[in-house]
Amino acid sequence: MSIVVKNLNFTYMPKTPFEKKALSDIDLEINKGEFVAVIGHTGSGKSTLLQHFNGLLTATEGEIYVDGEKIVKKNLYDIRKKVGFVFQYPEHQLFADTVYKDIAFGLKRFGLTEEETKERIEKAAKLVGLDAGLFESSVFELSGGEKRRAALCGVLVSEPEYLLLDEPASGLDPKGRREMLDLLKQLNAKGVTVILISHSMDDVAETAGRVIVMNKGRIALDGTPEQIFSDPVLIGSLGLDIPEITKMFRAFSERSGLSLPVVTTKAQGKALIEKLISEGRLVQ
Repeated sequence: MSIVVKNLNFTYMPKTPFEKKALSDIDLEINKGEFVAVIGHTGSGKSTLLQHFNGLLTATEGEIYVDGEKIVKKNLYDIRKKVGFVFQYPEHQLFADTVYKDIAFGLKRFGLTEEETKERIEKAAKLVGLDAGLFESSVFELSGGEKRRAALCGVLVSEPEYLLLDEPASGLDPKGRREMLDLLKQLNAKGVTVILISHSMDDVAETAGRVIVMNKGRIALDGTPEQIFSDPVLIGSLGLDIPEITKMFRAFSERSGLSLPVVTTKAQGKALIEKLISEGRLVQ
């Protein structure tokens, strides 16, 4: 089970003076259960790529399949039940009179009873940490963090198998950022395939098991965080940076003369330090 992209090409406003090629010759497979980060400089094609995965954009050329089913106009509703999309600043999409009505809006076509709808909403709210006591509040009375949770709840209530997110932690304070990323890891642990766009290499390294680097509408690199962030010169040439902890351990390796593996997370760094101490290669 997977999302498969074959020879994807996409052009904005074709055959006009404003024509712009946004994606070129994309071949890609994302397997069920993966946590994938899509990175790249501004304008590299990240958002355009993800918007093809649930039919928000239609390929100029090429095909996209979700669990073996080709995305076409007549099956968009079923595809979007399976593949949820959370836009950057999703709280800007809140519109209903109350939080409950806003979350329930996406379930109207599911043919659920009121009790089934209530159960779905309560389950999703609990998952994102949204207080049920806010259900009858106006969405415009919520705090920034509450709005973000309510908007995410509105997507998760459909119980998507794939979750696409464009900068999900954008604009959040450090606590809110950590909570959002922890939530995505929890969802992934429950079997939801997570595909996110992020400009934070530290967030990417701490969450994703696979990183896809976009450049000029093409896939430039595709691998584990350790593989992607092993060459800061190459990453720099693509308009990106490496995680801060990766920089720190590279500097430590150069100064100490120790040959160290690529470190991309705090957990990896801690484990490596403990290993070096136990081997007597590093004195406390």
